Amino acid sequence: MEKAFKNHLKSEFPFLCQGKLLLAVSGGVDSVVLAHLCKLAKLNFSIAHCNFNLRDAESDSDEEFVLDLADRLDVEVFIENFDTKAYAEDEKISIQMAARELRYHWFEELSVALKYDYVLTAHHANDNLETFLINLVRGTGLEGFTGIKAVNNTVIRPLLTFSRKEIEAYAELHKIKWREDSSNASNKYLRNKIRHDVVPVLEELNPQLLNGFANTQAHLNDSLNLVEDYIGLIYPEIVSKTMYGYNLKIDFLKKLPNTKAVLYELLKTFGFSEWEDVYQLLDAQSGKIVYSSTHRLIKDRDVLILAENEPDRKMQEYFIEEGENILMLPMGRFTISEVDEISKTAPNCVFLNAEKLTFPLVLRKWSNGDVFYPFGMKGKKKLSDFFNDNKLSLPEKESTWILCSGNEIVWIVNRRADNRFAITDPSQKILKITYTV
Repeated sequence: MEKAFKNHLKSEFPFLCQGKLLLAVSGGVDSVVLAHLCKLAKLNFSIAHCNFNLRDAESDSDEEFVLDLADRLDVEVFIENFDTKAYAEDEKISIQMAARELRYHWFEELSVALKYDYVLTAHHANDNLETFLINLVRGTGLEGFTGIKAVNNTVIRPLLTFSRKEIEAYAELHKIKWREDSSNASNKYLRNKIRHDVVPVLEELNPQLLNGFANTQAHLNDSLNLVEDYIGLIYPEIVSKTMYGYNLKIDFLKKLPNTKAVLYELLKTFGFSEWEDVYQLLDAQSGKIVYSSTHRLIKDRDVLILAENEPDRKMQEYFIEEGENILMLPMGRFTISEVDEISKTAPNCVFLNAEKLTFPLVLRKWSNGDVFYPFGMKGKKKLSDFFNDNKLSLPEKESTWILCSGNEIVWIVNRRADNRFAITDPSQKILKITYTV
């Protein structure tokens, strides 16, 4: 295995030989063997061990074992303790996901602070198969079947072509000691259940399971590359970037032979799960929305608008105090000044009768039922009607700010002033407000 490992490094990861590496070591057989192989390959590496404090004294013994391993290999070692259960509760995620996030966040911090080029993990061929089966059970797209990546940015997995049996056999042959994680024996977790109950049956059916799986996965990766190439070709014809997110052209989508598949590929990273609802948006009435946990897909005439979910409007309220000259806000800058006359007007600028204003002025988002008296018109108008007349999309409506004096609208920022606060006499005190993004 040592020779095979060195050849694998030479052919697939030659850059590791010149890099400064951080090796994740749990104390289990796979990571311990990887540490020994890296030492024999004369790689420049340090060890990082996470104590997740999930198994009481056993976790502490793992830590002591890794410290001793680093001493025997004569390499630097870093240890970090985590309150994994508390993190999982705070983030409302599983223990496994919490441990993963904590681990990789720490690895990234170490890499940046100490200038490590790559992080090495000891995932092997059986891990890859188990991940495939987990995704199969839970449901996934093509990407979920392509397995663990051998190179994922700066995370490298040099044992991915080796099986668990090969790794254990190497450890036993060279009398390498390791730690057994007692939780691996439990079927409490899906991965363990697949490892103990499913994979052995599959290996009975096909003793060359891992080889066959590797070939299948290679074909799946080729298919994924083909899909990604196709999406890359049609993407410019379908998608355009806007200040609110993205617009997808409905007419072009409907002409494609595999519209559902294209929609999935375009939107799969935005958290949508109700794909039939997404597809039906193409023929829905304008205003229909499908939500994910983070984004919305909105039917708006001849496009689908992809935008982030709207923040809580109640949190979006700001005040302009009397005498204030400049107000810096997340959406831009408001400049307030007294002037002697009305100069050239622009959409981002308004001239107001200061004598009619009640301070503090309030900047807020629009609400259903809002009305104003549009400058240059007689009578009042609902904001919703004003927006519809101007064919504003839902994200455009939501991003519009309203300047108010008391309960009265003064200015629909960047769009229209209210007639009630217009200058009707040159002798009136004039307040100029300019909005700059």
